[in-house]
Amino acid sequence: MTVSLCVIAYNEEKALSGLLVDILSQSFDRKSTELVFVDSASSDDTKKIFLDFAEKHRADYLGISVLDNPRKMQAAGWNTAIRAAKGDIIIRIDAHASIPADFIEKNAALIASGENVCGGARPNNIDEPTPFREMLLAAEGSMFGSSIASYRRQSAGKRYVDSLFHGAYRREVFAKVGGFDTSLGRTEDNELHWRIRQNGYRICQSDEIISYQNVRPTLGAMISQKYGNGKWIGLTLGKCPDCLSLFHFVPFCFVMAVLICVAAWIASLFTGIWLLSLPLWLLCGAYGAADLLMTFGAVFTAERKNAYMLLLPMVFPLLHFSYGIGTTVGFIMLPSWKKNLDGSAEKEIEEVRRAVSENTIRK
Repeated sequence: MTVSLCVIAYNEEKALSGLLVDILSQSFDRKSTELVFVDSASSDDTKKIFLDFAEKHRADYLGISVLDNPRKMQAAGWNTAIRAAKGDIIIRIDAHASIPADFIEKNAALIASGENVCGGARPNNIDEPTPFREMLLAAEGSMFGSSIASYRRQSAGKRYVDSLFHGAYRREVFAKVGGFDTSLGRTEDNELHWRIRQNGYRICQSDEIISYQNVRPTLGAMISQKYGNGKWIGLTLGKCPDCLSLFHFVPFCFVMAVLICVAAWIASLFTGIWLLSLPLWLLCGAYGAADLLMTFGAVFTAERKNAYMLLLPMVFPLLHFSYGIGTTVGFIMLPSWKKNLDGSAEKEIEEVRRAVSENTIRK
């Protein structure tokens, strides 16, 4: 059984060195492994790093390709990789990630056992440990700061889930459902996995498989990520509402609740009706209690603790407001965004489907 390991990257020169070492350390047979690297028009040395690696190690592998994604968007990059992949199994790995030595081997074994799509937990880590980044890691590792998505935490045994990160796919899956929807930004995984489930496939998460994603290195980058995630939730509601869950809208509901309660409090100042201010104080009290409780949990479970973790009660609401405001902006943008959809994404999905059906390794 052959495997195509696909990596797309945009300005990831600092992260790639660790991931490439992980790839070289894989226990799975290199001669049964094809590497497909995609550079998304990086302005740093990302593509050069890919090319240097390919030149040095090409003879060791079944094949190594270095491709270009001039459109930069992640969905387009994955489609570029999937079109080129020739293996029986196609595995997707983000550039700012790390994988243990048995990652490919365990995914391949699970696919060989009869699964069509599989993966494992994908907790966060940090590539350059500092006390402040340890605090960001604690925030991202908490359900209060990230989400309840099953792939963020390990589970006992194996189970079937709605979505996962760093997935492995039998190539027939892409031959059936096609590629990623390039009209979507941060939610292309949700939509693809929804389409996979709609076509009768199950998505298996095993506790024997694990990979790691590097947390954003600054608070500003993390806030920007949450805002972008939230915005694409709002936009995706106009195209594929079934691929979202109610939990995606919790930050939006929180922001709306705060605005309504603040409006009621302001009304109380003008009317003298103090009961109008009560919802705001109740909301602040409930959220404050949850914030402190989740901060305690995040600090208690953190491997390394430091004084910066005292900032968590302020960091959590920043992340929640960023996500919720992003969703609000997405809702506002939705009519004009949807009006500009031209059907090209659907054509590309079908094009990828045909390419995968025709593209096989000739041994």
